[in-house]
Amino acid sequence: MLQASKLMPQGQGLAPVLLRRAATVELDWDLRQKSRFDATDSQGRQLGVFLPRGTAVRGGDVLVAEDGSLVRVVAAPQPVLRITHCSQHGTPFDLMRAAYHLGNRHVPIELRPDYLQIEPDHVLADMLRAMHLIVHETTAPFEPEGGAYAAHGASHGHDGGGHSHEHGHSHGHAHDAPPHEGHPHGHDHPHA
Repeated sequence: MLQASKLMPQGQGLAPVLLRRAATVELDWDLRQKSRFDATDSQGRQLGVFLPRGTAVRGGDVLVAEDGSLVRVVAAPQPVLRITHCSQHGTPFDLMRAAYHLGNRHVPIELRPDYLQIEPDHVLADMLRAMHLIVHETTAPFEPEGGAYAAHGASHGHDGGGHSHEHGHSHGHAHDAPPHEGHPHGHDHPHA
């Protein structure tokens, strides 16, 4: 068994030709969220993966085996519930509400601009349908958010480059004025 104990998030720093030539291993989310597991790569080699505790492996990550060979991870299609808003009874904002309620239940959730994905759960599916959302069972790769405190580079959507969200500049708000000055009834209106 070939041991792999190094992970290169999204193959950063590797030449594209090396990524194309690398063996692949197709793993579902249940396995990719474990730091120790066995798998078989596309070349038929048995892999023993031993990563630091708490490491989640994402589709596109590259495992480095003890012999120096590279194994690109592919997120395997798996059963998921795809959640979309109902254009007849709601708005895309309903997806944000759904993400909030799922997050309160600590459900792994994949966030996309036009849909959400979660692992199959009939109780949650019923809750979402009661919120007038469309819940469709499908098979697709599953890449849930890593969370605000996930290990660096573990959540998708960020390139891992060092950047700060402390901009230190004003956003043009009058800090002494109430947030909705002129609108004391508590909801937004479009401003021309």
